[in-house]
Amino acid sequence: MATLAGESFLEQHRRDVLSGTPRARFIDRWIFAFMAAWFIAIVLTGFIPDSLMNLAMIKAHQRAPYPLITDVHAVLMGSFMLLLLAQTVLVATGRTAIHRRIGLLGMVLAPALVIVGILVAATNYHTIWQGAHFGPPPVRVALTPVVALFENILLLQLRMGILFSLFLALSLWARTRDPGFHKRMMILGTAVPLAVALARITWLPEDPHSTLLLDAYVLFAVSPMLVWDIVRNRSLHRAYWVWLPIYIGTGLAANSVWDTPWWHATARHIMGV
Repeated sequence: MATLAGESFLEQHRRDVLSGTPRARFIDRWIFAFMAAWFIAIVLTGFIPDSLMNLAMIKAHQRAPYPLITDVHAVLMGSFMLLLLAQTVLVATGRTAIHRRIGLLGMVLAPALVIVGILVAATNYHTIWQGAHFGPPPVRVALTPVVALFENILLLQLRMGILFSLFLALSLWARTRDPGFHKRMMILGTAVPLAVALARITWLPEDPHSTLLLDAYVLFAVSPMLVWDIVRNRSLHRAYWVWLPIYIGTGLAANSVWDTPWWHATARHIMGV
């Protein structure tokens, strides 16, 4: 028994070689707040130029104004990202009681974000479909090829909505029994919808015939936390062993049906057209 206990201690020590160093303690405390701030920077980089361009087009009467549901979604997403930042900062500064109290807000924001996201996807698709089939001839010509694009986007939106919901549910399930899993899964779940912002960053290379490059960008977005965990503990935390197979597996599945006749027919069935 003593030998086994000694081996267990030595193995734990090897995994956590930086324990006790000021640098390790500082990064342990602030890595999750850094990730939340990093995600907000990605969102702003993707959406600010895109929004300014679209607002200019609306002002010039080159496109229709945003529907109200899109504005609601933007407010909810911004609120969720700021809440994530606030929660990680509260934990980093030791104010866990406040963290637990305002965490209840996240339980409201997350499902509201998913529901409104579904409404946004449906609203945008039906707007394009109606214009492509019943608009004036110039509008039909312009929007007909866009229908297929929005059907492909719907595939990404469905995957993001399902995975975001799943990973946040797992995070909430573990919030009292496994804090390490909880905080990592919150970050990993929030990383999933970052694809929407990453797709809008025009200077990033893109591949319209595949979803894999966009998935690679999301993996890069979570890499600071993942790399620190490996450096810190010489192993992957079990949160990654849950997240990575699901994220990569669903990504490969989505890529296999991307822009196929089967998916376009399925998307139209889902949308009821």
